[in-house]
Amino acid sequence: MASERDPRGWDVPALAARAARDAGGVPAEFLDGYLEMLDLVSRTGRRLTRDELESRRMLGARAAERNIPLRALADLYLSANWMAWRNLPAVAAAADKDHLRSIAEAIMRAADDAVVGLADGYDNAQRRLTRRQEAERREFIDDLLYGHGDLGKLAERAERFGLRLAGSYVVAAARADHPFTDGDSTAHRVESALLTRFDARDLLVTVKDGLLLCLAPGAAHPAVAEFARHLGILLAGRAWQIGVGRPHPGPGGVLRSFQEARNALELAESLGLTAPVLNAADLLVFQVLYRDRAAIVDLVDTVLSPLTRTRGGARPLLDTLAAYFATGGVTAETARNLFLSVRAVTYRLDRIRNLTGLDPRQPAQRFTLEAAVLGARLLGWPGPD
Repeated sequence: MASERDPRGWDVPALAARAARDAGGVPAEFLDGYLEMLDLVSRTGRRLTRDELESRRMLGARAAERNIPLRALADLYLSANWMAWRNLPAVAAAADKDHLRSIAEAIMRAADDAVVGLADGYDNAQRRLTRRQEAERREFIDDLLYGHGDLGKLAERAERFGLRLAGSYVVAAARADHPFTDGDSTAHRVESALLTRFDARDLLVTVKDGLLLCLAPGAAHPAVAEFARHLGILLAGRAWQIGVGRPHPGPGGVLRSFQEARNALELAESLGLTAPVLNAADLLVFQVLYRDRAAIVDLVDTVLSPLTRTRGGARPLLDTLAAYFATGGVTAETARNLFLSVRAVTYRLDRIRNLTGLDPRQPAQRFTLEAAVLGARLLGWPGPD
């Protein structure tokens, strides 16, 4: 931009400074060369050249990198236009109205092309910045959920994404009949709904391995309940389920809670649990059983294999035990749930006692049978393997 009065008789720096003030203080440097372009266009009637348009794109990109709003940038150029109009030498020297009209058309066309160039460069820079931020966010989430990198540095990186990991965090993991993906509309709508109520520094909603995750502080934070509520509204009529880990402190605690939430969903699938929200704390007994697979295989084989010697196989008797334990040992309710008579349920319980040597109606023996039934559900027993 010219640094002193232009030899053609108008003060370019002063006019650019006025336009910058009128646009709310946008730096006048973003007009660099534009007023000179208007002067040339007013005298020749030509379009802006490719190089001139490219210079606007570069300025638009620079404005985006400096977080200057596009609206303010457009305001700067429009202010420059109307302020420059009466100062353009070609306007002052116009011979008649037709000549003045042709100058105005050329100026407006140049302004339009310049602003489009600015917006194009601005949008391209914004897209590059967004892609870079998304890549950094995905890398941070991978490191956080898989325990990569230094935990102290993870906490520092979390601050850049508006997340504070100083306290305890709980992870809720949701699955649906179709895996969630990056850019999923459901994920975006759940996140938007949560952020209208809760502080963005306390929450992180993201998609990982087909699961929709919600990270929230502490066990009593209402965000998890709201997460489930909004998911239920958005996925009405579809199958979905949420596993909720226990709260643990720090970045390492997020990883642990995520693993618990995911394990809760895996256990629910193995056991056929249909509750919409599953708390890992309520499934600890299953996890204890599942950790020692050899022991649970031995327990199931020792306790339940005699049931396979009945004419109908083990399945009816196993279902009877599961229903009986689910009702707390109430025979009449078990019969209603199985659509059987009380006499039929009593017969089956007697048959189980005779085959296994363990009576499900005796508290001391019930625990062994119940643990074996849980183990059978975990193993998918009885089955082809």
